[in-house]
Amino acid sequence: MKREIIIALDFSNLDLTLDFLNKFNGKKLFVKIGMELYLQNGPKVIEAIKNQGHKIFLDLKLHDIPNTVYGATLGLSKFNIDILTVHAAGGEEMMRAAKKGMIDGGSNNTKVIAITQLTSTSEEKMLKEQLINVSLKESVLNYAKLAKESGLDGVVSSVYEVRDILEKCGEEFLTVTPGIRLESDDNGDQKRVATPLLAKEMGSTYIVVGRPITQSKNPIKAYKSFEEKFIK
Repeated sequence: MKREIIIALDFSNLDLTLDFLNKFNGKKLFVKIGMELYLQNGPKVIEAIKNQGHKIFLDLKLHDIPNTVYGATLGLSKFNIDILTVHAAGGEEMMRAAKKGMIDGGSNNTKVIAITQLTSTSEEKMLKEQLINVSLKESVLNYAKLAKESGLDGVVSSVYEVRDILEKCGEEFLTVTPGIRLESDDNGDQKRVATPLLAKEMGSTYIVVGRPITQSKNPIKAYKSFEEKFIK
């Protein structure tokens, strides 16, 4: 399966976003639109980025009752996005509803994937705050298995669970891994970080990279550094 880099566009408005994308001189990218950008600017962000020919990972982490999530994905289906996230914690019925909304809306090519445990969550925090009394890896694998059984296309996890996820869910199951940094980068608020080379070795389908590229003085050079280690 083809590996790709997804750039997290963690900007507050469309102008800043387009200014950043224009630095790549027409190169077609795979980009993440998260809650910060989408909720402050609305669907026009998707339309503007799609018009430039970029692929879109819409990371809204939907988590609600099945009927509400169905309505949300039915509405989002018209944008023909490439990947959409929901929370696996929402359960099987909700995840099935999310996928059905996309299909009923005619967007059969949109991959719907599930959030397992955020890469900002440590095992200690999970045990204390979520009262999940298994290891973090067991929790992630349980959510991955549930997502697969619910008809979803993949999951978001840290690099450290990818190999086990693929063994449990199959090599075609998509694995999207945030928290990717070069060894020289600051970890920021991420807990379970990894290098692009380790992500490649573990079998990640996609890596999500934000600040190390978007806040770089030379974003193109930074992007190529990740490309050399993960793609080539």
